[in-house]
Amino acid sequence: MRVLVISTPVPTHFLPLVPLVWALRAAGHDVLVAGQPDVLGAVRAAGLTGVALGEGFDVDRMLLRGLPEEQRPLQARPRPAPELVGGYGRLWMAHAKSVLGHYTGLAEDFGPELILADPMEFCSLLLGARLGVPVVHHRWTVDAISGPARRSVRPGFQELCARWGLPGLPDPTVLLDPCPPALRLPDSDPGTSIRYVPYGGGGEVPGWLRADRGPGAGRQRVAVSLGNTLALHGEPFARDLLRALAGRHGTEILATVPERHRAGIGAVPENVRLIDPLPLHLFLGGCDAMVHHGGAGTAMTATAFGLPQLTLPQLADHFPLGDRLAATGAGLSFDKAAEQDDPRLVAGALDALLSDPAYREAARRLAADMAAMPSPAAVAADLERLSVSPAGEAGTRC
Repeated sequence: MRVLVISTPVPTHFLPLVPLVWALRAAGHDVLVAGQPDVLGAVRAAGLTGVALGEGFDVDRMLLRGLPEEQRPLQARPRPAPELVGGYGRLWMAHAKSVLGHYTGLAEDFGPELILADPMEFCSLLLGARLGVPVVHHRWTVDAISGPARRSVRPGFQELCARWGLPGLPDPTVLLDPCPPALRLPDSDPGTSIRYVPYGGGGEVPGWLRADRGPGAGRQRVAVSLGNTLALHGEPFARDLLRALAGRHGTEILATVPERHRAGIGAVPENVRLIDPLPLHLFLGGCDAMVHHGGAGTAMTATAFGLPQLTLPQLADHFPLGDRLAATGAGLSFDKAAEQDDPRLVAGALDALLSDPAYREAARRLAADMAAMPSPAAVAADLERLSVSPAGEAGTRC
């Protein structure tokens, strides 16, 4: 089976697809990844074959252009009202129109029997309809955006669809969902379960981790990861956050901070260790809680390890993810800048996560439910049957 994988030009949008792509390759299928140069490094690091099409996108630079000086995303643009969430689709509609010409020729030459993409990649839906092949979208995490976004952009695609002889922008044939059922939004479009397998890229196990495989006696360890928030005027926020978290007695803070941001953060308390970014699954097994910005990979990996989570969302799908973690009892979330900037509130939240066993128990239930979901290998076998069925109507779990 020939599988064409298409990713929006953000590496963290591509990474959740990798375990399924590995499963497809391991089953002997011919997989080709198409994307802009932004994702090709992640494609190579995953041991996959890709084609770079179009120019670089640079999502961080784009986001910075819309931020006032020294304001992080949440300060500049508070949480959007639910009825405005579909508006996120406009960015990815404009993007799809700009690259569709590059992708069309490749798709026609490759002749895929299945197309796999992330949930905001609209070219995949157009090409699947044009070529008459099933399209599978793989959610990143809690998904409050993709359904409203597709519905929002349909009028904007209508002229293009008419030129191609299509009635309109279709929905994906299959929508894969890596969230355990309790974590999903009750009113979101239904999806097909796939187990989340942590993957944050390749890397070398650092010496400090080899020498220190777990928390010390009587010490609790908290992981902190803020993703691209640091690059989006987030250094002062990180500095104040780490100081607030470090105030808890007997707690060690492990914070992933790239070298280029450390001068901006400055000196940190002695119980804070700044570490280079590395795959989170390498060290979360020795942690007791996770503090993060609501990024999909960070939150889903922490969920897989059964960790209580403090979510400090900054934009887009960070907000519903924080809501759902709190609703399951596995975490707390503060979605206002004033709350996130209040050291007493943040420190109190961390103390609650570490001292109240109910959070740990809820987090472990989520992890157990996630582990019981169908593996990427099982889903890959279902997709193979889907690709050979008329109009994608296979009698499978998909």
